[in-house]
Amino acid sequence: MILCDTSVLFCLVDRTQNQHQAFRQTVTRLSETLITTWACLTETMYLAGGVGGWSLQKQVVRYLLDDLVMIYDIRREDYDRLFALMEQYQDRPMDLADATLVLTAERTAENRILTLDSDFLFYRIAEQQSFEVIQV
Repeated sequence: MILCDTSVLFCLVDRTQNQHQAFRQTVTRLSETLITTWACLTETMYLAGGVGGWSLQKQVVRYLLDDLVMIYDIRREDYDRLFALMEQYQDRPMDLADATLVLTAERTAENRILTLDSDFLFYRIAEQQSFEVIQV
């Protein structure tokens, strides 16, 4: 499993993005399931809808239906930690989607992430471990 941020999910389906081909090749080469969150998926669907409507959103849906992307479910018992992360990193500021990915990393012990967001170089998993941002 590899964590996947909104920026990469969107880049994978939008051919006009500069790194579209590079990320597609990287995902194919790694051949591992991507894990994201509902917050990231919501952002991706919003961006895809704005650029290409349902046709581009449907490509995102295909990733889910084909089990190339799975969703980590944030639970009620995670809320305290989720919002504590946003408070801790308010100077960046950390948005909800990023907080869900840090939380997912803590819960799954996965530190590898596909992202275009440089904030993941600063965020820490369980306040100690760095993310391994996969380069394309």
